[in-house]
Amino acid sequence: MTGQTRTGPAARGDDRPLRGHGTPPPIRAWKPLAARWQRGLAGLSVFLLLAQLLGSSGVLSRSVLPLASTVLARAAGLVSNPQFLTDLAATLEAWAAGLAVAVAVAVPSGLILGNVPGVRSATRALVEFLRPIPAVVLIPLVALLLGPGLRMNVTLIAYAAAWPVLLNTIYGLDDVDPLAKDTLRAFGFGRIAVIRRVCLPSAAPFIVTGIRLASSVAIVVSIGIGVVTGRIDGNGIGAFIADASTSAPNTAVVLAAALWAGVLGLALNALIAWAGRRALPWHQDPGGSG
Repeated sequence: MTGQTRTGPAARGDDRPLRGHGTPPPIRAWKPLAARWQRGLAGLSVFLLLAQLLGSSGVLSRSVLPLASTVLARAAGLVSNPQFLTDLAATLEAWAAGLAVAVAVAVPSGLILGNVPGVRSATRALVEFLRPIPAVVLIPLVALLLGPGLRMNVTLIAYAAAWPVLLNTIYGLDDVDPLAKDTLRAFGFGRIAVIRRVCLPSAAPFIVTGIRLASSVAIVVSIGIGVVTGRIDGNGIGAFIADASTSAPNTAVVLAAALWAGVLGLALNALIAWAGRRALPWHQDPGGSG
Protein backbone atom coordinates (compact mmCIF):
# COMPACT_ATOMS: atom_id res chain seq x y z
CA MET A 1 0.00 0.00 0.00
CA THR A 2 1.14 3.54 -0.68
CA GLY A 3 0.59 4.58 2.91
CA GLN A 4 3.01 2.07 4.29
CA THR A 5 6.28 3.37 5.62
CA ARG A 6 9.32 1.78 4.05
CA THR A 7 12.05 0.65 6.37
CA GLY A 8 15.45 -0.79 5.72
CA PRO A 9 18.52 0.33 3.75
CA ALA A 10 16.58 1.71 0.80
CA ALA A 11 14.52 3.96 3.04
CA ARG A 12 17.67 5.27 4.71
CA GLY A 13 19.10 6.24 1.35
CA ASP A 14 22.10 3.94 1.48
CA ASP A 15 22.98 0.40 0.66
CA ARG A 16 24.63 -0.56 3.93
CA PRO A 17 23.61 -4.05 5.11
CA LEU A 18 21.69 -4.43 8.34
CA ARG A 19 23.81 -5.34 11.33
CA GLY A 20 24.12 -9.05 11.66
CA HIS A 21 22.98 -9.75 8.10
CA GLY A 22 25.76 -8.25 5.97
CA THR A 23 29.23 -9.32 5.11
CA PRO A 24 31.85 -8.97 7.85
CA PRO A 25 34.12 -5.93 7.74
CA PRO A 26 37.27 -6.41 5.67
CA ILE A 27 40.30 -7.68 7.50
CA ARG A 28 42.85 -4.98 8.10
CA ALA A 29 45.75 -5.16 5.68
CA TRP A 30 48.31 -5.37 8.46
CA LYS A 31 46.87 -8.49 10.08
CA PRO A 32 48.03 -11.02 7.45
CA LEU A 33 51.40 -9.30 7.37
CA ALA A 34 51.70 -9.47 11.17
CA ALA A 35 50.74 -13.15 11.11
CA ARG A 36 53.48 -13.90 8.57
CA TRP A 37 56.05 -12.06 10.66
CA GLN A 38 54.95 -13.94 13.78
CA ARG A 39 55.30 -17.29 12.03
CA GLY A 40 58.71 -16.27 10.69
CA LEU A 41 59.94 -15.19 14.12
CA ALA A 42 58.60 -18.40 15.64
CA GLY A 43 60.50 -20.49 13.09
CA LEU A 44 63.68 -18.51 13.68
CA SER A 45 63.34 -18.90 17.45
CA VAL A 46 62.93 -22.67 17.11
CA PHE A 47 66.01 -22.85 14.88
CA LEU A 48 68.15 -20.83 17.31
CA LEU A 49 66.91 -22.88 20.27
CA LEU A 50 67.73 -26.13 18.46
CA ALA A 51 71.22 -24.85 17.56
CA GLN A 52 71.76 -23.83 21.19
CA LEU A 53 70.68 -27.24 22.48
CA LEU A 54 72.88 -29.12 20.00
CA GLY A 55 75.88 -27.02 20.96
CA SER A 56 75.25 -27.27 24.70
CA SER A 57 74.81 -31.03 24.57
CA GLY A 58 78.09 -31.50 22.70
CA VAL A 59 76.52 -32.96 19.56
CA LEU A 60 78.10 -30.12 17.60
CA SER A 61 81.64 -29.00 18.39
CA ARG A 62 81.76 -25.40 19.57
CA SER A 63 84.96 -24.89 17.61
CA VAL A 64 83.04 -25.68 14.42
CA LEU A 65 79.67 -24.12 15.28
CA PRO A 66 79.58 -21.75 18.28
CA LEU A 67 76.55 -21.55 20.51
CA ALA A 68 73.67 -19.50 19.16
CA SER A 69 73.81 -17.34 22.27
CA THR A 70 77.49 -16.59 21.60
CA VAL A 71 76.77 -15.59 17.99
CA LEU A 72 73.88 -13.36 19.05
CA ALA A 73 76.07 -11.70 21.68
CA ARG A 74 78.80 -11.04 19.11
CA ALA A 75 76.20 -9.70 16.67
CA ALA A 76 74.95 -7.28 19.32
CA GLY A 77 78.52 -6.21 19.98
CA LEU A 78 79.08 -5.36 16.31
CA VAL A 79 76.57 -2.52 16.63
CA SER A 80 79.22 -0.53 18.50
CA ASN A 81 82.14 -1.66 16.31
CA PRO A 82 83.27 1.35 14.20
CA GLN A 83 84.95 -0.81 11.56
CA PHE A 84 81.85 -2.96 11.10
CA LEU A 85 79.61 0.10 10.81
CA THR A 86 81.95 1.50 8.16
CA ASP A 87 81.84 -1.80 6.29
CA LEU A 88 78.04 -1.91 6.57
CA ALA A 89 77.76 1.57 5.07
CA ALA A 90 80.12 0.59 2.23
CA THR A 91 77.99 -2.47 1.45
CA LEU A 92 74.85 -0.35 1.38
CA GLU A 93 76.52 2.15 -0.93
CA ALA A 94 77.61 -0.55 -3.39
CA TRP A 95 74.19 -2.21 -3.19
CA ALA A 96 72.31 0.99 -3.93
CA ALA A 97 74.55 2.05 -6.80
CA GLY A 98 74.66 -1.39 -8.40
CA LEU A 99 70.91 -1.94 -8.10
CA ALA A 100 70.17 1.51 -9.54
CA VAL A 101 72.38 0.84 -12.55
CA ALA A 102 70.80 -2.60 -13.03
CA VAL A 103 67.26 -1.18 -13.00
CA ALA A 104 68.19 1.72 -15.28
CA VAL A 105 69.63 -0.69 -17.85
CA ALA A 106 67.40 -3.75 -17.48
CA VAL A 107 63.95 -2.15 -17.54
CA PRO A 108 64.39 -0.27 -20.87
CA SER A 109 66.16 -3.31 -22.33
CA GLY A 110 63.30 -5.54 -21.21
CA LEU A 111 60.77 -3.18 -22.75
CA ILE A 112 62.61 -3.38 -26.06
CA LEU A 113 63.06 -7.16 -26.00
CA GLY A 114 59.47 -7.68 -24.90
CA ASN A 115 57.93 -5.45 -27.55
CA VAL A 116 60.17 -6.01 -30.58
CA PRO A 117 60.10 -9.71 -31.52
CA GLY A 118 62.97 -9.35 -33.99
CA VAL A 119 65.33 -7.92 -31.38
CA ARG A 120 64.29 -10.55 -28.86
CA SER A 121 65.00 -13.38 -31.30
CA ALA A 122 68.36 -11.89 -32.30
CA THR A 123 69.54 -11.52 -28.68
CA ARG A 124 68.08 -14.70 -27.20
CA ALA A 125 71.29 -16.72 -27.63
CA LEU A 126 73.42 -13.92 -26.14
CA VAL A 127 71.13 -13.56 -23.11
CA GLU A 128 71.07 -17.30 -22.47
CA PHE A 129 74.87 -17.42 -22.78
CA LEU A 130 75.64 -14.55 -20.40
CA ARG A 131 72.95 -15.13 -17.80
CA PRO A 132 74.45 -18.24 -16.13
CA ILE A 133 77.94 -16.73 -15.75
CA PRO A 134 78.48 -15.92 -12.04
CA ALA A 135 79.56 -12.38 -11.29
CA VAL A 136 82.35 -13.62 -9.00
CA VAL A 137 84.01 -15.37 -11.95
CA LEU A 138 84.36 -11.99 -13.66
CA ILE A 139 86.30 -10.40 -10.78
CA PRO A 140 89.78 -10.76 -12.41
CA LEU A 141 88.57 -9.39 -15.75
CA VAL A 142 86.69 -6.42 -14.28
CA ALA A 143 89.57 -5.71 -11.87
CA LEU A 144 91.97 -5.49 -14.82
CA LEU A 145 89.63 -3.16 -16.71
CA LEU A 146 88.47 -0.91 -13.87
CA GLY A 147 90.79 -1.66 -10.98
CA PRO A 148 89.63 -2.73 -7.50
CA GLY A 149 87.24 -0.53 -5.60
CA LEU A 150 83.70 0.77 -5.78
CA ARG A 151 83.56 0.89 -9.58
CA MET A 152 84.38 -2.80 -9.82
CA ASN A 153 81.81 -3.65 -7.15
CA VAL A 154 79.07 -1.62 -8.79
CA THR A 155 79.82 -3.12 -12.21
CA LEU A 156 79.65 -6.69 -10.97
CA ILE A 157 76.58 -6.04 -8.83
CA ALA A 158 74.80 -4.38 -11.75
CA TYR A 159 75.71 -7.30 -14.03
CA ALA A 160 74.30 -9.89 -11.62
CA ALA A 161 71.25 -7.89 -10.55
CA ALA A 162 70.20 -6.91 -14.07
CA TRP A 163 69.09 -10.42 -15.06
CA PRO A 164 66.14 -10.81 -12.65
CA VAL A 165 64.86 -7.36 -13.60
CA LEU A 166 65.33 -7.96 -17.33
CA LEU A 167 63.66 -11.37 -17.36
CA ASN A 168 60.76 -10.31 -15.15
CA THR A 169 60.17 -7.28 -17.36
CA ILE A 170 60.00 -9.56 -20.41
CA TYR A 171 57.71 -12.02 -18.63
CA GLY A 172 55.46 -9.16 -17.55
CA LEU A 173 55.17 -7.93 -21.12
CA ASP A 174 54.34 -11.45 -22.28
CA ASP A 175 51.44 -11.42 -19.81
CA VAL A 176 49.89 -8.20 -21.17
CA ASP A 177 46.39 -8.65 -22.61
CA PRO A 178 46.78 -8.36 -26.41
CA LEU A 179 43.21 -7.11 -26.68
CA ALA A 180 44.11 -4.01 -24.67
CA LYS A 181 47.03 -3.25 -27.00
CA ASP A 182 44.91 -3.84 -30.11
CA THR A 183 42.23 -1.53 -28.74
CA LEU A 184 44.65 1.35 -28.32
CA ARG A 185 46.13 0.76 -31.76
CA ALA A 186 42.61 0.83 -33.21
CA PHE A 187 42.14 4.28 -31.72
CA GLY A 188 45.30 5.52 -33.40
CA PHE A 189 47.81 5.28 -30.57
CA GLY A 190 51.42 4.64 -31.58
CA ARG A 191 53.79 2.00 -30.22
CA ILE A 192 55.29 4.29 -27.57
CA ALA A 193 51.84 5.29 -26.31
CA VAL A 194 50.77 1.64 -26.12
CA ILE A 195 53.89 0.78 -24.13
CA ARG A 196 53.39 3.71 -21.77
CA ARG A 197 49.63 3.28 -21.26
CA VAL A 198 49.23 -0.51 -21.32
CA CYS A 199 52.46 -2.50 -21.35
CA LEU A 200 54.38 -0.72 -18.62
CA PRO A 201 51.50 -0.57 -16.07
CA SER A 202 50.67 -4.24 -16.70
CA ALA A 203 54.29 -5.34 -16.36
CA ALA A 204 54.98 -3.12 -13.32
CA PRO A 205 54.20 -5.83 -10.70
CA PHE A 206 56.60 -8.21 -12.48
CA ILE A 207 59.25 -5.49 -12.54
CA VAL A 208 58.87 -4.88 -8.80
CA THR A 209 59.26 -8.60 -8.18
CA GLY A 210 62.39 -8.57 -10.32
CA ILE A 211 63.80 -5.65 -8.34
CA ARG A 212 63.19 -7.53 -5.09
CA LEU A 213 65.05 -10.56 -6.43
CA ALA A 214 67.81 -8.32 -7.76
CA SER A 215 68.17 -6.67 -4.35
CA SER A 216 69.00 -10.03 -2.75
CA VAL A 217 71.39 -10.86 -5.58
CA ALA A 218 73.11 -7.49 -5.16
CA ILE A 219 73.69 -8.09 -1.44
CA VAL A 220 75.07 -11.58 -2.07
CA VAL A 221 77.42 -10.40 -4.82
CA SER A 222 78.62 -7.39 -2.84
CA ILE A 223 79.50 -9.54 0.18
CA GLY A 224 80.92 -12.34 -1.97
CA ILE A 225 83.29 -9.96 -3.73
CA GLY A 226 84.55 -8.73 -0.37
CA VAL A 227 85.10 -12.25 0.93
CA VAL A 228 87.13 -13.13 -2.17
CA THR A 229 89.18 -9.93 -2.48
CA GLY A 230 89.37 -8.80 1.15
CA ARG A 231 90.52 -5.27 1.90
CA ILE A 232 92.14 -4.98 -1.54
CA ASP A 233 88.71 -4.04 -2.85
CA GLY A 234 87.93 -1.61 -0.03
CA ASN A 235 85.44 -1.76 2.81
CA GLY A 236 82.37 -3.95 3.08
CA ILE A 237 80.80 -6.71 5.13
CA GLY A 238 82.58 -9.25 2.94
CA ALA A 239 85.94 -7.70 3.76
CA PHE A 240 85.03 -7.74 7.46
CA ILE A 241 84.20 -11.45 7.21
CA ALA A 242 87.46 -12.09 5.34
CA ASP A 243 89.42 -10.34 8.12
CA ALA A 244 87.65 -12.35 10.82
CA SER A 245 88.27 -15.65 9.07
CA THR A 246 91.93 -15.16 8.11
CA SER A 247 93.91 -12.71 10.19
CA ALA A 248 92.32 -13.76 13.48
CA PRO A 249 90.05 -16.75 12.83
CA ASN A 250 86.88 -16.33 14.86
CA THR A 251 83.87 -18.34 13.72
CA ALA A 252 81.51 -16.53 16.07
CA VAL A 253 82.41 -13.15 14.56
CA VAL A 254 82.04 -14.53 11.04
CA LEU A 255 78.58 -15.88 11.83
CA ALA A 256 77.62 -12.65 13.60
CA ALA A 257 78.54 -10.62 10.52
CA ALA A 258 76.66 -13.10 8.32
CA LEU A 259 73.66 -12.70 10.61
CA TRP A 260 73.71 -8.95 10.07
CA ALA A 261 73.99 -9.54 6.33
CA GLY A 262 70.77 -11.57 6.51
CA VAL A 263 69.06 -8.87 8.55
CA LEU A 264 70.18 -6.28 6.00
CA GLY A 265 68.80 -8.33 3.12
CA LEU A 266 65.50 -8.83 4.93
CA ALA A 267 65.17 -5.14 5.71
CA LEU A 268 65.94 -4.07 2.14
CA ASN A 269 63.46 -6.59 0.76
CA ALA A 270 60.78 -5.25 3.10
CA LEU A 271 61.60 -1.68 2.04
CA ILE A 272 61.28 -2.51 -1.66
CA ALA A 273 58.06 -4.46 -1.05
CA TRP A 274 56.58 -1.49 0.85
CA ALA A 275 57.60 0.90 -1.91
CA GLY A 276 56.05 -1.44 -4.48
CA ARG A 277 52.76 -1.50 -2.60
CA ARG A 278 52.74 2.27 -2.41
CA ALA A 279 53.60 2.68 -6.10
CA LEU A 280 51.16 -0.02 -7.27
CA PRO A 281 48.14 0.19 -4.94
CA TRP A 282 46.01 -1.83 -7.35
CA HIS A 283 48.31 -4.85 -7.14
CA GLN A 284 48.12 -7.24 -4.23
CA ASP A 285 51.08 -9.58 -3.77
CA PRO A 286 49.56 -13.01 -3.05
CA GLY A 287 52.83 -14.29 -1.68
CA GLY A 288 53.10 -11.55 0.86
CA SER A 289 56.21 -9.66 1.66
CA GLY A 290 57.98 -7.44 3.93
